Amino acid sequence: MLRRAVDIADAAGVEALTMRRLADELGVEAMSLYHHVRGKGGILDGAVELVLDELAAAADASAVPPGDGGWRAAVRARLVAARTVMLRHPWAPDVMAARSVMTLGAARHVDAVVGLMRAGGLSYDLVHHGLHALGSRMFGFSPEIAEPDAGDQQGADALAGMAELVPHLAAMLAEVAHDDATTLGWCDDQTEFEFGLDLVLDGLDRLAHGSSAAGDGPG
Repeated sequence: MLRRAVDIADAAGVEALTMRRLADELGVEAMSLYHHVRGKGGILDGAVELVLDELAAAADASAVPPGDGGWRAAVRARLVAARTVMLRHPWAPDVMAARSVMTLGAARHVDAVVGLMRAGGLSYDLVHHGLHALGSRMFGFSPEIAEPDAGDQQGADALAGMAELVPHLAAMLAEVAHDDATTLGWCDDQTEFEFGLDLVLDGLDRLAHGSSAAGDGPG
């Protein structure tokens, strides 16, 4: 049932994932699904759990050979592998942001990242700061900035007046294009994901090994 729910969301978007459609595809009455899940919310939670378990398996399979770039390369490989899963399920980041879902597999993924950082010489304090800085990149997607609704007239009017009201932001948006096919949101493309990921990992590595106070994170 949950696998079919994931398939529907992948093919048609999470809005298309209704109890009636899921029941129709399973060949059962919609009411019978309520014996197994608590409405659409339960379906979404279960579907995200499947995605998170898939993510954890992909991250585990991304192991970098020992000595090949150290902890940074190993953590980077895990998080880039996590993104390949999210790209297969582009609806999942929004659902994860709206609902609090954690599986044992996902927790073990985070645990593995912590272990790699510790093996690389980072203190638990610095690891903790690093997890906060990585944020949703731990699960393969970047924090999204507000996305204008092209179909909303007010949104269109706001964009039209943007150059006068916020000239620096307008100039940036006029120059920067997100035309990467590996995009999960308005600004969350592969380039931005890896740029932010590398920025955090480079900073953590510098803090861990670039000063006499190795392992000491920010206060």
